[in-house]
Amino acid sequence: MKTIVVRQATAEDLETLNRFQQGVIATERPFDPTIKDNPVQYYDIARMLGSDDIRFVIAKSGSSMVGCGFARIEAAKPYLKHRMQGYLGLMYVDPAYRGQSVIGKIIDALKHWCRFHGISELRLEVYSDNAAAIRAYQKAGFRALSLEMRLGLSDEGP
Repeated sequence: MKTIVVRQATAEDLETLNRFQQGVIATERPFDPTIKDNPVQYYDIARMLGSDDIRFVIAKSGSSMVGCGFARIEAAKPYLKHRMQGYLGLMYVDPAYRGQSVIGKIIDALKHWCRFHGISELRLEVYSDNAAAIRAYQKAGFRALSLEMRLGLSDEGP
């Protein structure tokens, strides 16, 4: 197994990041029947790469890009004890590299960046049925906080 290196993403990585975004969407679509059919884009990655409040990272194994993720510094809800927080998103690992602690290395790099910017709280969202992702996030120290529920009124029948 080659060493995994995590580095800041650049504009030159945009094509790969967009491909990874489609991988996330394909993985999440079975968990969420409300996601539109292709093409779907969760994030404007090109814009995000130029933001001072967002850090995109790429995980590499040798010359292959095998994963990505981002941290976004954002205002916390006014009723929380912390004023600002980091939000982690677009967490992706190529299927051939899953189970090799790639996501842990990505999270570690993003945690380091958030700490450097004075952030003490990280949040992310994961589908409750995505057991593999939940295990990976728990291994990185995350714990479940709440569960968002939905009811599609057209799903009920008459």
